[in-house]
Amino acid sequence: MNAIKETHFNFPGQTSFYKGKVRDVYTIDNKYLVMVVSDRISAFDVVLPEAIPYKGQVLNQIAAKFLQATADIVPNWVVSVPDPSVTIGRICDPFKVEMVIRGYLAGHAWREYSAGRREVCGVSLPEGLKENDKLPAPIITPTTKASVGHDEDISKEQILERGIVSATDYEQLEKYTQALYKRGTEIAEKQGLILVDTKYEFGKADGTIYLIDEIHTPDSSRYFYSEGYADRQANGEPQKQLSKEFVRKWLIENGFQGKDGQVVPEMTPEIVLSISERYIELFEQITGEGFVKPGNESVLQRVEKAINNELSAL
Repeated sequence: MNAIKETHFNFPGQTSFYKGKVRDVYTIDNKYLVMVVSDRISAFDVVLPEAIPYKGQVLNQIAAKFLQATADIVPNWVVSVPDPSVTIGRICDPFKVEMVIRGYLAGHAWREYSAGRREVCGVSLPEGLKENDKLPAPIITPTTKASVGHDEDISKEQILERGIVSATDYEQLEKYTQALYKRGTEIAEKQGLILVDTKYEFGKADGTIYLIDEIHTPDSSRYFYSEGYADRQANGEPQKQLSKEFVRKWLIENGFQGKDGQVVPEMTPEIVLSISERYIELFEQITGEGFVKPGNESVLQRVEKAINNELSAL
């Protein structure tokens, strides 16, 4: 299948290259970042062996749409999107925290709560909540950005005590996070979705805070379907989710959770195709737009050409 598993480009003015779990990032003239969102897929902090066609395009195009839809709230790092799988942006010095915001008690926060803890990242939670209940108000539960392995929970107080972010900047990050989440929930609502929780990353350049990385994608966010949410909660049934949870579920059912000694189950062409189709479904549900598959030319040639054309124009 025509998918981006890895890239080995060499662009004019290229000063460095970084390969992340799913992104290949090229630095140009120490001024711009060229981010190729590959079709690699990760779960439980492990990159799975097969690439998923169109996954990178899905994530990049959702992020581009929502960065544009929130540019009036906070400036973002994007300079251009020259290809469905590529974003070129300004270099920012990233804050070493991820701003996670939760409107519902799900995922990690629920696991903490069900283990008897009534405080997550320094934020107190009331008694008597059930999994997936709406919280009295959205809460910010930041994590530290780990260079290797899992990110770790951290409280606002610890962030300020350790000087990870200045008090002035952190206050601004909180305001941006709340406003972005509010906008995200409004957009989701129009699509019959609930934005359950999500994360934002910010950076600074020339004294200005910018929103960086992807936002409101199924890899960085959890969505529920609005229809039937209240009935499912009342009956104690699991919520219908729109996220990459289905990939994790398939791995768990096949004995893999990223633990030592565990082996990733075989990703047959049928499994790869089904994951690809689910990502396209996610795109159409989240954006309300039809997904357009590019032509049959080599995806790597297409991407390289688009980037070269854009860089020569910058």
